[in-house]
Amino acid sequence: MLEIKNVTKNYGRGTALVRALNNISLAVEKGEFIAIMGPSGSGKSTLLNIIGGLDRLSSGEVVLDGQRIDNLSEDALVSIRRGKISYVFQQYHLLPSLTALENVLLPLTFCSTNGKHHRARELLERMGLGPRALHKPSQLSGGEQQRVAIARALVNNPLITLADEPTGNMDQKTGREILDLFDRLNQEGCSIIMVTHNREAAERARRIVTLKDGQIVDLT
Repeated sequence: MLEIKNVTKNYGRGTALVRALNNISLAVEKGEFIAIMGPSGSGKSTLLNIIGGLDRLSSGEVVLDGQRIDNLSEDALVSIRRGKISYVFQQYHLLPSLTALENVLLPLTFCSTNGKHHRARELLERMGLGPRALHKPSQLSGGEQQRVAIARALVNNPLITLADEPTGNMDQKTGREILDLFDRLNQEGCSIIMVTHNREAAERARRIVTLKDGQIVDLT
């Protein structure tokens, strides 16, 4: 489903050149749950951003669902992100003026999909937030806001969900609840790549990819 082929990412020029990723190759099958670990500055978030088309690589290829996406125009990448890739961030990035339901509906704003309100409400119900659908983010706890963000990420039925430290702002109990939710979603067939510094969180995944100095040093 996803192939990362000999990906290198450089920042800067000349003597100030920093190699954030150094010849990374990785294959992700449909339905996998993969955790990416490593110390600060190891290239975890850079790799996630390249997969999601938020950052451009210096060399190599990224192939999603049989289509090379690293060389697409920005407009084409936006289309890919709307339909095939979704993000869950450490910061929830909910719009404070909108309700939970309206935030979940945002990715469908430019779609003519029939039944989109039903789809959004159904996801909020699955997240245990049915009674909170008309609440705004300020009326929700951190865990509830992250559940809204996850529902928003899934509303377009993406091929793959990218999660960048999704439990980083949470206490242990709430973090475990979010990880339990990722477990259930993965069991239902959702493909997930999660960046985390937390070993307990990483061990929920089927595979752990460990990065150091921009290279894969362990793949279990």
